Amino acid sequence: MQPTLVNTKANQIEKKDFLTINEYTTDEILYLLNEAVTMKKLQKEGKPHRYLEGKVLGMIFEKSSTRTRVSFEVGMLQLGGNALFLSSNDIQLGRGETTHDTAKVLSRYVDGLMIRTFSHSTIEEFATNATVPVINGLTNEHHPCQVLADLLTILEHKGTLKGLKMCFIGDGSNNMSHSLIEGAVKVGMHISVASPEGFEPDTTVWEKAKVTASITGSNIEFSTDPVKMIKEADVVITDVWSSMGQENEAKDRLLKFANYQVNKQLTSYARNNYIFLHCLPAHRGEEVTEEIIDGPHSVVFDEAENRLHAQKAILKALMETK
Repeated sequence: MQPTLVNTKANQIEKKDFLTINEYTTDEILYLLNEAVTMKKLQKEGKPHRYLEGKVLGMIFEKSSTRTRVSFEVGMLQLGGNALFLSSNDIQLGRGETTHDTAKVLSRYVDGLMIRTFSHSTIEEFATNATVPVINGLTNEHHPCQVLADLLTILEHKGTLKGLKMCFIGDGSNNMSHSLIEGAVKVGMHISVASPEGFEPDTTVWEKAKVTASITGSNIEFSTDPVKMIKEADVVITDVWSSMGQENEAKDRLLKFANYQVNKQLTSYARNNYIFLHCLPAHRGEEVTEEIIDGPHSVVFDEAENRLHAQKAILKALMETK
């Protein structure tokens, strides 16, 4: 289903970087979603949309990736530009050169930087010192590109965002939870989060979201009870229980998250027409059963495709000559 455009007062993005959802206004998020809708329509119709002719995106990967790398590379090519893959092991950053120096040097060569790293402070330091736009491809604390694609997918399948209930089941302290919380309240969605004790969302993220929710009319709630949180949900989302860098905690997490698996029994409490999202890769049989991820409610592959369209919207907004 082709999503419809959403009302927004924004006709461009004034921001230099795309580091978190929270840094963008509601109108700016809706503007990016409209741009993504347009990008998808142009591609499906086979119409050229080479807004970044001759531009180059440098992509630094300290964390490995499938969807992030391919979607950004393909996106830049379709926009008329080029993308350079830069593994941290292959550049001087991995041999001790400072983030400060790397950001300043790369800014002389490329027109934008996408970075997939561990600490969010690393990407903030890049943005402070770079003179070109910096895009957060993922940090331990935030995953804004993924969540923009998630919002696009929800809009595509539900026809609206405002007033819908989104439920995240899993590790509330991870990057997906944080960016989903920020994204939901920005567009007027209600969000509930269910996590075991000790895996609550970051306090700063939560408090800022509550302020935004008071403006947009969103409800925001947390509980250790997944049944309570998933009731009447229009959108159900989960993520892996152990992310990159947490491998040594995997066995312990399996025990703590055992009651948070998204399965047929748990989703019976959601709305009959709920949709299921997962950013992938999924650990089938752990956080979600195959019956759900491959079932009629799942839109995970539409969601994965929408990374391409959402990121093209971000790239155009930040890198197109204005």
